Amino acid sequence: MSDGKVLLQVQGLQKHFPVRQNSFIPGGKRVLVRAVDGVDLRLYEGETLGVVGESGCGKSTTARLLMHLIEPDEGSVVFDGKTVGRDLSLREYRRQVQMVFQDSYSSLNPRLTVLDSIAFGPQVHGVSAGQAKARAEDFMQRVGLDPSRFGERYPHELSGGQRQRVNIARALSLQPRVIILDEAVSALDKSVEAQVINLLMDLKDSLGLTYLFISHDLHVVRYISDRVLVMYLGEVVETGPAETLFKAPAHPYTAALLSSMPSMDPDHRTEEAPLSGDPPNPINPPSGCRFHTRCKYQASMCQQSAPSLVPIQQQAEHQAACFLHHPRSRHPQAIKP
Repeated sequence: MSDGKVLLQVQGLQKHFPVRQNSFIPGGKRVLVRAVDGVDLRLYEGETLGVVGESGCGKSTTARLLMHLIEPDEGSVVFDGKTVGRDLSLREYRRQVQMVFQDSYSSLNPRLTVLDSIAFGPQVHGVSAGQAKARAEDFMQRVGLDPSRFGERYPHELSGGQRQRVNIARALSLQPRVIILDEAVSALDKSVEAQVINLLMDLKDSLGLTYLFISHDLHVVRYISDRVLVMYLGEVVETGPAETLFKAPAHPYTAALLSSMPSMDPDHRTEEAPLSGDPPNPINPPSGCRFHTRCKYQASMCQQSAPSLVPIQQQAEHQAACFLHHPRSRHPQAIKP
């Protein structure tokens, strides 16, 4: 995928939320939650980029920043060579980049029928009512919902899997190039989840889509993704081709994360916790490498300065932010290239 065209590029994306340190005291000191703190990523045309990390690491906030549902404090989003908000209007950008949310019910207007929900977006973007309805019926068929049976139903009359199919059809109705899937299958039971994942892969192939797939389920991420990006406490700590990253993780946090994957093999049981403690407070993150408070390889240098992403074994697409892999880092356990 590294030889493909960069469709979406993000540089220095940052979002800090101001909060009152003690909400029970009026006029209390205001501090910043560093939800996303300098994220860079590239999304190549036609690929699926998986984004993983613990709860609270900034995955969903990053997705909302990419959609400009919340405004970034810093950073740029470049889509197809055009800077969003400067060279490309938000209206045109959102026609080409759509999002499917985790909660299938609250994502839909309870007062609109399924057909009206799907046809609403194209009408807002200038498509006639008749064409919008025809397009809605077409995409209902594509996601496995018969318009004659489901078109006049309301969200509360559908199952969770059916509602998520409606959300996917609604996102597709604008004929976008990129779809951001934020935990889009995590609320479904496993049999329905498998059906929706296979549907997403079929739609990707037939419509030439590009996916940004956010999930906490590492088995699903490995199955669906071409590349994977790992986040920890608002920062990217590793990125690389999916199979390379799953077979040979370079960052200690990635290795710990992957060791949590359930296995049916009795010879690969997890007998001791790979990590101890909770992630640090994002209001006051640790200095240097943010993972050093939980890392068994941490050294004094890890507390003093933050490592940048560097290629692993001269592979440009596989990068990790860890002094173990930094050339000339002088880390006592540094891995020789």
